[in-house]
Amino acid sequence: MLKESLFYGKILLFGEYGIIQDSMGLSIPFDSYKGTLTFNQKDDAKATESNQHLQKFGAYLKDLQRSGKLLFTFDSSTFDKDMNSGMSFDSSIPQGFGVGSSGALVAAIYERYATDKIEFSGQPNSGEISDLKKIFGQMESYFHGKSSGLDPLICYLNLPVLIKSKENMGTVGLPEQDKQGKGAIFLINSGSPGKTEPMVNIFMEKMKQEGFRNMLKKEFKKYNDACIQAFLKRDISPLFSNIKELSQLLLNNFTPMIPSVFHKLWKEGIESNAYYLKLCGSGGGGYFLGFTQDLDQAKKKLKGYELEVVYSF
Repeated sequence: MLKESLFYGKILLFGEYGIIQDSMGLSIPFDSYKGTLTFNQKDDAKATESNQHLQKFGAYLKDLQRSGKLLFTFDSSTFDKDMNSGMSFDSSIPQGFGVGSSGALVAAIYERYATDKIEFSGQPNSGEISDLKKIFGQMESYFHGKSSGLDPLICYLNLPVLIKSKENMGTVGLPEQDKQGKGAIFLINSGSPGKTEPMVNIFMEKMKQEGFRNMLKKEFKKYNDACIQAFLKRDISPLFSNIKELSQLLLNNFTPMIPSVFHKLWKEGIESNAYYLKLCGSGGGGYFLGFTQDLDQAKKKLKGYELEVVYSF
């Protein structure tokens, strides 16, 4: 019998793409969405499809294990037995929306089938976090072609993680929310999923341009890191002045990652100061993040779009 292990979605509040270039990042668990490994009835079409996907993922892990490259010991015989019993991943996390659908699945597989799991008592240290991130990056590469391992890490730890650099990261406490506050960070649904791999490929092409690399290293890093520092201190004024700059920078330099219908909304937010939009994950579709000091005003401006509050202040 499977013990009930729930894995929640995640949101990268700051650092999308920039963490590839050593900007800071801040990722938080998002418990509105979750997934778990389960045994369903054989005639459930969704469960059957999930079972088939899991079998392919299992074959990928077994190939790595056979070649001696897998970074953990995979209990393939228990996995095969569970597959034959109709195991599936029952998840409410939408796929291609930047909120950790593959991350939660990777975390669940590692937790159940790694026989040499990295265990920690209390808060994990930076070495344990770094090792887990490498393992998860290798596992999640199956889904995206290349993965930092950050999404499954957040889903696995179920704790906010502050990324200071590629090798320096740790769990972090978030400032307390003010549920009565007017300000909010929210998700806005673009209405169609995005695909990570093509977006990352576009980014890697852009990285060949010196001007783009310099923009990331200097301007992006400056505004992104300032946003994180202000958010963690709950320093609202610098948070919003920097998020406005970051939003404009993204609109100017990450146009392919922003669906064309969103260009106008993006611009209107910056010009009216009613809200500021940014990428949530790799972009191209799925969710985008919004920041506002007056949620009611933002809702009026974004009428017709579904907004989901992530954090109130």
